[in-house]
Amino acid sequence: MVKRTDPYIPGEQLEQEGLIKLNTNENPYPPSPSVIQAIQEEMKRNLQRYPSPSADELRNTIAESFSLSKKNVFVGNGSDEVLAFAFMAFFEPGKPILFPDVTYSFYPVYAKLFHIPYEQVRLNDDFSLPVEQFFQSAGGVILPNPNAPTGLYEELDQIERIVQENKGRVVIIDEAYIDFAPTSAARLVQTYDNLLIVQTMSKSRSLAGLRVGFAMGSESLIEGLTRIKDSFNSYPVDRLALAGAKAAFEDSEHFSNTTNAILSTRERVIPQLRSLGFSVLPSAANFVFVKHDSLDGRTLYEQLKARKILIRHFDSPRISDFIRITIGTNEQMDTFLDELSLILSSASTVHP
Repeated sequence: MVKRTDPYIPGEQLEQEGLIKLNTNENPYPPSPSVIQAIQEEMKRNLQRYPSPSADELRNTIAESFSLSKKNVFVGNGSDEVLAFAFMAFFEPGKPILFPDVTYSFYPVYAKLFHIPYEQVRLNDDFSLPVEQFFQSAGGVILPNPNAPTGLYEELDQIERIVQENKGRVVIIDEAYIDFAPTSAARLVQTYDNLLIVQTMSKSRSLAGLRVGFAMGSESLIEGLTRIKDSFNSYPVDRLALAGAKAAFEDSEHFSNTTNAILSTRERVIPQLRSLGFSVLPSAANFVFVKHDSLDGRTLYEQLKARKILIRHFDSPRISDFIRITIGTNEQMDTFLDELSLILSSASTVHP
């Protein structure tokens, strides 16, 4: 079993003085002050006691935010754990599932680990989604919206078509970056019992260090996830994470302010990158996916790293010339753009 696995390779987490991290799509802004307060208060209470196995308070808070019932919400230790449970609960060996060929690289890892056959649907040349090719899957569908690492967003009516055309199979929409995009498919949960939405609190709510993810779906799908969870660990989310996550959801003003700040910076940076000779894919996420006219992705990654700026390069078919850049603060992005300009100027001098 160990030999057949190809583990997911996470982005670098270096601890260096003065490092600018634009490689793992973390939020550049700290969480709400109420999150810190909630965690500090929880530390004074019952850490000697197990946390709630059902996470009812947090589930209620999430459900209210999406006009759902607590029975429509599942909470786990990061969205990666929720996705793993979903693979085990809803996808079967012998029935191939569908996901894009350029997508979150954890999907093939889980498929191999759990003996689930899969077919990778080739994205269009512009990396948009060939929606019809996800119809009538034998085993189910999983896809991120917005996509990672491209950042492209598929409109809700097209997502709904995929759900409609896969009756009897579960369609998982991985919405890790949805808070930077137009609309969540969560509004479809009460209409389609085969739709599961997975989100994270690592990105838009600045809680990557707490590891809290959640799913929304029909009561039967949530019950299925709970059965899988309780077969492994009844207490996957600790007391501090539950308290902090609840506080983060309740502070809608902080969430709105930081999300809007990232969106504003993103829209400011995109034309500047284009002026430097980059092709920039349309982004509905807190990152941009770009390719330079003359310098390859690995060279840009290595030269920026030498200047203490981390970005993400994927040495994969179709995207090896691209780099993915997390949107940081305005100050971080200005430094990044300055250093990038120096690299490009130096390259043009060497290769006129």
